[in-house]
Amino acid sequence: MLATLSKQGIHAAYVTLHVGAGTFQPVRVERVAEHVMHSERYVVTQATVDAIEQARARGGRVIAVGTTSLRALESSAQSGVLRAGAGETSIFITPGYRFNVVDVLLTNFHLPKSTLLMLVCAFGGMDKMLAAYRIAVDNEYRFFSYGDAMMIERS
Repeated sequence: MLATLSKQGIHAAYVTLHVGAGTFQPVRVERVAEHVMHSERYVVTQATVDAIEQARARGGRVIAVGTTSLRALESSAQSGVLRAGAGETSIFITPGYRFNVVDVLLTNFHLPKSTLLMLVCAFGGMDKMLAAYRIAVDNEYRFFSYGDAMMIERS
């Protein structure tokens, strides 16, 4: 698939986020703002930053494949500018978050009460995402890792 995309002029760049169990833990507090994300290590290389800058210069979009890629990129751009480097992040993306890097997200359907469901609602818009999830449930889509996937444009 990556070779086919490359032939169509779509370039791939890579990031690393060492996902911990905390990413998959349900939110168990009444006030979402009180939820504490576990810290995870990430790496965004200079080659990736350069590829994103080149895509932007051509008028292209940044598509994150997976919420982990999105979290690594957004963590590297907390200052408002994407920077190469390694670090730790406990970024918890909820509705109202201002995205700095990613334009499109390819991800699977996430479980209720998860931080990842909150992230996709922040990215695609709460109403649109909940409507998509109703369709997924009605059509018996598979949820969680290795389930069915969707492509979301940032709202």
